[in-house]
Amino acid sequence: MIEVCVVDDHRLVREGLKKYLAEDPGIVVADEAKSGQELLKKVGKKKYDVVLLDISMPGRNGLDILKQLKYIQSDINVLVLSIHPEEEYAERSLRAGASGYLTKNIGPDELVSAVYVVATGKKYITPSLAERLANNLGCRTEGLLHENLSDREFEVMCMIASGKTVTEIADELSLSKKTISTHRTHILEKMKMLNNSQITHYAIKNHLVD
Repeated sequence: MIEVCVVDDHRLVREGLKKYLAEDPGIVVADEAKSGQELLKKVGKKKYDVVLLDISMPGRNGLDILKQLKYIQSDINVLVLSIHPEEEYAERSLRAGASGYLTKNIGPDELVSAVYVVATGKKYITPSLAERLANNLGCRTEGLLHENLSDREFEVMCMIASGKTVTEIADELSLSKKTISTHRTHILEKMKMLNNSQITHYAIKNHLVD
């Protein structure tokens, strides 16, 4: 049996994932967590075959949690399941140690298939992501500006580009407005930009937001 731990801050999402996975006789949902911190505590006591991890959760960024998970258990199999499109977080997730990246608009069959692949220690890459990764090989002589951002800064940048205010971002990430404003300042400095309009234009041009 493949033992899975489902990690998402929304109870309805966790319940839905548990329902889908429970329909397969070869998978059992052994545990669940509503935050990255809760997951880290559980991983210290038990080893799972696959961890289904959301990225956007209150508190610590999911990618930070992923990196710490890989530090605690280098062979842990983490399948990122996110609301964000592949263009935003897939490559970052794989670089951070994820075994695969899926968006939440997939069907139950693909989710189950991905769990089986990841449980064997292999990578699960969708055809669209495979094409994106292949196209990126050799086509860049220099890194893109957003690659200089930390994972949290990148997350804030995408939210700014989506039209969200500092207050809205702070509420969604459970951080202070001062912290978000500091991240925004760093984003502008690192990307050599002057305002939110330039951030939005850049994000749209590079297909980082819909």
